[in-house]
Amino acid sequence: MDEIISWNDFTKVDMRVGTIIEVRDFPEARNPAYQVKIDFGQEVGVRKSSAQITALYAKEELLGKQVIAVINFPKKQIANFSSECLILGAVDGKDVILLKPDSSVPNGLKIG
Repeated sequence: MDEIISWNDFTKVDMRVGTIIEVRDFPEARNPAYQVKIDFGQEVGVRKSSAQITALYAKEELLGKQVIAVINFPKKQIANFSSECLILGAVDGKDVILLKPDSSVPNGLKIG
């Protein structure tokens, strides 16, 4: 088990539900990845992310899928792309299984 965090630490992490609206190949990435645009609703807007999910997900099946992401990390430069959020998933070796709501919810809804 990793380090125990406080409730206050947890509340600093801003996790939101968003809908994937665009997926592109990302050949410049060191590891196989997609460039993804996610709509987090009116309050947050659209954010970009680099996602290493090519092993289990085709671009076409990702469009319109709701995901959960951390939106308050600093931007991260990956090759020629600025990633603005971190899509969450369960990691099994190199495979990433996306975390998502059981049913459709409004974009931007907070996870808590």
